[in-house]
Amino acid sequence: MKKYGYARVSTTDQDLTVQIEALAPFTDMIREEKQSGTSLKNRSELRIILDFIQEGDVLVVTRIDRLARSVADLSAIVKELMDKGASLEVTEQNIDTNTATGKAFLQMLGVFAEFETNIRRERQLEGIAKAKQEGKYRGRKKSIDREAIKKLQQAGKGPAAIAKELGVARSSVYRLLEEQTG
Repeated sequence: MKKYGYARVSTTDQDLTVQIEALAPFTDMIREEKQSGTSLKNRSELRIILDFIQEGDVLVVTRIDRLARSVADLSAIVKELMDKGASLEVTEQNIDTNTATGKAFLQMLGVFAEFETNIRRERQLEGIAKAKQEGKYRGRKKSIDREAIKKLQQAGKGPAAIAKELGVARSSVYRLLEEQTG
């Protein structure tokens, strides 16, 4: 039996140290990543654990929100573990999916994690709407040099060549050229 620790934070400026220190006494090895937990996409370290975990092994996380932010993702991860004969332990919330109580508690916490994510998203959208109303929100800064596109087009280059030269999507070049011609 092996115990695999998994530590995750959402952004590159966040620190994993607290999670790693908390997992170390309970695990044989720890995989870590800095990636959003709202989706299973791009979570290569978690994928490695799920690919290699075997019967009798345990995936250990400090809190359920470090593993998943939606009930669907949490259920998919737990199902994959169970199908392989492995289990999940959550150290801070004292959950062990080898027990019926642990499974039930895990599902309840998953619902709350998803609820928290949805509330945060709603607040963010409300804040953006208010800032737009007050004229304080202008969106993100333009990342494509419109003048460079114009100059390259005037030099006789087509949208595909412009996109390649500037390292941007061809669809963005078409959109900006269309805006310029009005």
